[in-house]
Amino acid sequence: MKTGNKFGIVATLFATIFLSNIWNPVYSQNFEFTSFTVIESIIPNGVGRSRILSSNEKRDYKEFTTTKSAEDNSRNKSDRDEIRVHNYEETKLLNFFNIAGIRFQNIAANDAIVNSKVTSMLNEGWELVNIVAGVESVGSKDDSHGIFVTRFYFKRSN
Repeated sequence: MKTGNKFGIVATLFATIFLSNIWNPVYSQNFEFTSFTVIESIIPNGVGRSRILSSNEKRDYKEFTTTKSAEDNSRNKSDRDEIRVHNYEETKLLNFFNIAGIRFQNIAANDAIVNSKVTSMLNEGWELVNIVAGVESVGSKDDSHGIFVTRFYFKRSN
């Protein structure tokens, strides 16, 4: 095979790969992200509140963001009422504790409800991306307050 033919074949191969990657939908795909938060009370005697919360409103973080610099270190003056979401979904859950102590049936019931929400979202085309959990508690001998927070993050193609 002549050198010119080899160059032509290699050039065609590279051009094909390059052009197929330009129009590949993976590179031009837009995603939508959402999340919901599970708050489960770990307050003794069943006096806490446990919920699944998810926003039905969109917010653009840029509207509430300021850039700090050596020349401009002014305070972010975003209005809290404009940030606050008034249109959200709230699903009641059971507390981890009741008057008698830890309530395993409540934990199992909460798992069933959270699993139902995750399953529903997966069936709507959302892909579970990440789960983050944390506990807020004083942790002292006299500690009678606390919540267990879990955030579920999803994405889907537009």
